[in-house]
Amino acid sequence: MKPQIAVVGSVNMDLIFKTPRMPVPGETLMGHSFHQVHGGKGANQAVAAARMGADVHFVACVGDDVNGQSCLQALAQDGIRLDHIRVMPDTATGVAGILLDDTGQNCIVLTTGANALLNEADIAGAGNTIGQAKLLLCQLETPLNTVVHALHTAQQANVKVVLNPAPAQSLSDQILAQVDYLVLNETEAAELSGLGVTDVESAAAAAAKLQQRGASVVLVTLGALGMWVAASDASYFLPAFKVEVVDTTAAGDTFVGSFAVAIAEGKDLRSACMLAQSAAALAVTKFGAQTSIPTREAVELQLSKK
Repeated sequence: MKPQIAVVGSVNMDLIFKTPRMPVPGETLMGHSFHQVHGGKGANQAVAAARMGADVHFVACVGDDVNGQSCLQALAQDGIRLDHIRVMPDTATGVAGILLDDTGQNCIVLTTGANALLNEADIAGAGNTIGQAKLLLCQLETPLNTVVHALHTAQQANVKVVLNPAPAQSLSDQILAQVDYLVLNETEAAELSGLGVTDVESAAAAAAKLQQRGASVVLVTLGALGMWVAASDASYFLPAFKVEVVDTTAAGDTFVGSFAVAIAEGKDLRSACMLAQSAAALAVTKFGAQTSIPTREAVELQLSKK
């Protein structure tokens, strides 16, 4: 049986400009190429979860434009259930402008579009689906009050919650207390903890602070370095897989979606993190967001070689 996962989140069309380096203010820089790829943190994580073998139900909003139609078709091709995706009339689907340099690093500018219209009524309409799920997965590219309502709905039904607090913003202790697994990168960990995060030691300190504020398990991803895992019974560092980086876009989303599936399947925390690290490592070896997200078979093959 596939574990059922409910994802509440964003849908974007990614407009990617490949460039030799990042431009400075006022500069016009000749790029290498342009690509249009399906993205959005919610959609990316939903796709990662689906490719890892979950039965994914996605709660989201798209516009009634060409981008929205294209995104829905792509989600359907991955077997994601679209019953709770609302198409908004006279509204643009979210768009992300991405600059990708020759080192594989990126800078992203978002316009929320229809994502900003996802509301508490959408969560209420998906209440039964969330309540029947093994796990709820959320991010912060949709309105915070909508996310909070989804967390509360899951908590009332004793459904485990994974929150990826990205883009980073302030969250109350009350919100963090509703999160079973808080998965965040260095920037997000620094924003929420108030501590600088630059290495393993500072990641450990930030994770401990976030646990004190109410989060149960905290995972701080540190890019090519690896990750810090903080649980109630143990805390430890896991090094990253060594791969050749092509594009870091959606690596974090791939990690989060894959981790959610492993937890929903009942894997222990260390095994779930290893599976997610393997998936994220494969994602950075390919170009684009959803185009880079690997299959379960590829992830487990890499794991078997570690």
